[in-house]
Amino acid sequence: MQCPFCQHPNNRVLESRSAESGRSIRRRRECLECNRRFTTYERIEYVPITVVKSSGDRESFDRTKILRGMVRACEKTGVNAIELEALVDDIEAELQQRSRREIDSQEIGELVLQHLQRLNEVAYVRFASVYRKFQGIQDFADALNHMHSVPPTAAASTNQEVASARLSALLSSGSNHN
Repeated sequence: MQCPFCQHPNNRVLESRSAESGRSIRRRRECLECNRRFTTYERIEYVPITVVKSSGDRESFDRTKILRGMVRACEKTGVNAIELEALVDDIEAELQQRSRREIDSQEIGELVLQHLQRLNEVAYVRFASVYRKFQGIQDFADALNHMHSVPPTAAASTNQEVASARLSALLSSGSNHN
């Protein structure tokens, strides 16, 4: 490993520990030439995944796009960044385990929705509204009905149930005004 400061090829490892939920190893190193310290990460090299967009265009899988969408959906819900990173890790790992190297963007969106539904119902509805291009209140009501037709998981919390009830009440009162 070459020093990023002086490009000297020799250094020593001061500390190694697990990082990113055990998906990588973080190593703290010291250059034997300039004595400066730096950090490296050792990760599994994944086979590239190609995402097939609805337009037919193809692009490399970019986990930051998923994370960005999930962060927006989870604003002011109390879901922290560590939980979101872990979800993106799980989604990426699930995609890596598939035998196909080309995945439709629609499959990825549905996968994100499955994970968000278990994590936070408000985030699920927010993400669904953008991803599925909701046009009106009926689309929100349909999403809520779908969400309630799926059996609750152990991950569902009282806060999520309260948020869902508030959203249902809001949507019900909104549809009465039409």
